[in-house]
Amino acid sequence: MTDGTGAGIPAVSTAILAMSRHLEVRDVLKTIVASARELLDAEYAALGVPDDHGGFAQFVVDGVSAEQWRAIGPLPRQHGILAAMLHEATPERLADVREDPRFGGWPAAHPDMSDFIGLPVADGDEILGALFLANKRCPKPDGICGFTEDDERLLGILAQHAAIALTNARLYERSRELTIAGERARLAHELHDAVAQKLFSLRLTAQAATALVDRDPARAKDELHQIAALAAEAADELRAAVVELRPAALDEDGLVATLRSQAQVLDRAHTAHVTFEARGFRALPAAQEEALLRVAQEALHNALRHSDAGQVEVTLARHGQGALLRIADNGRGFDTGLVRRAGRHLGLVSMRDRAGGVGGKLRVESEPGKGTAVEMEVPGG
Repeated sequence: MTDGTGAGIPAVSTAILAMSRHLEVRDVLKTIVASARELLDAEYAALGVPDDHGGFAQFVVDGVSAEQWRAIGPLPRQHGILAAMLHEATPERLADVREDPRFGGWPAAHPDMSDFIGLPVADGDEILGALFLANKRCPKPDGICGFTEDDERLLGILAQHAAIALTNARLYERSRELTIAGERARLAHELHDAVAQKLFSLRLTAQAATALVDRDPARAKDELHQIAALAAEAADELRAAVVELRPAALDEDGLVATLRSQAQVLDRAHTAHVTFEARGFRALPAAQEEALLRVAQEALHNALRHSDAGQVEVTLARHGQGALLRIADNGRGFDTGLVRRAGRHLGLVSMRDRAGGVGGKLRVESEPGKGTAVEMEVPGG
């Protein structure tokens, strides 16, 4: 690291160019952190993007190995010095972070840090995140070393461009989502037409089979085989539509609001009483929330269509750093052993695949006459 802000400008320029090469938000975050660490010659660097629940939606580190990071444990919360940069938008430059009155300690596996610098990454009045660096690498013959005013100015320049790069990446991802949404809408229309044609053919074939049952049983049997094939094709296309079309409400409103809204709609549409309760749930990565929603939808469909239940209860609760989803009904129930051997009956294989795809687990408890409970457990993000 060279002395003086002017001498550091080429390094800042290199960092800015590196950030501008990426379009994905996660890649931009990683580049910002790596660039900041190199620019200020620090041992450790991190960038936290806040969520709406007092934690971080994303937290990217540089200088800490994957094994160390796993040992450290869950993402930090917004408190102490981290909160100061997110809520007060003030830079912090400390000779020893451990001596600051706001310092609350670290997890056991956390590396030891002393000198510290951090400042917000802001787009106007909106705080997009905060950069943190610790342990400047420099000669310490007198035991004195730390981040300087020049370091703070350089990091400030980098943070301004980081905000631009991060905003552009978010706009790119949003644009891509809109493109995908448009493509999915087109796909949905095509699937609707295809399924409608299949159902029309199914109806005509069924009529033909009915007419042939008495006078030509062999041909009637062929028609019935054709009916089975058409029905399977229609089911596959409908399943593809369900898998491809992620509801916008999940992106816009979050999982809790989406599940509550769907429960209210189903409660009005069916004779069964459908309830929803959320207990301490914290936002999770998009893939995990989508998997939870899909399993809830499948389990609700089963309960309302097949169980003759009078009551269906949906619960979403915090479970460690993750979540536990439970859909329980007081319907007719079934023999889980028989259903397991039956393969894809009630979509259980699909639900298990969704749970496993995000590192989660699915449990199904049921007995004839005693209702059914579907539980999905997912780890933290």
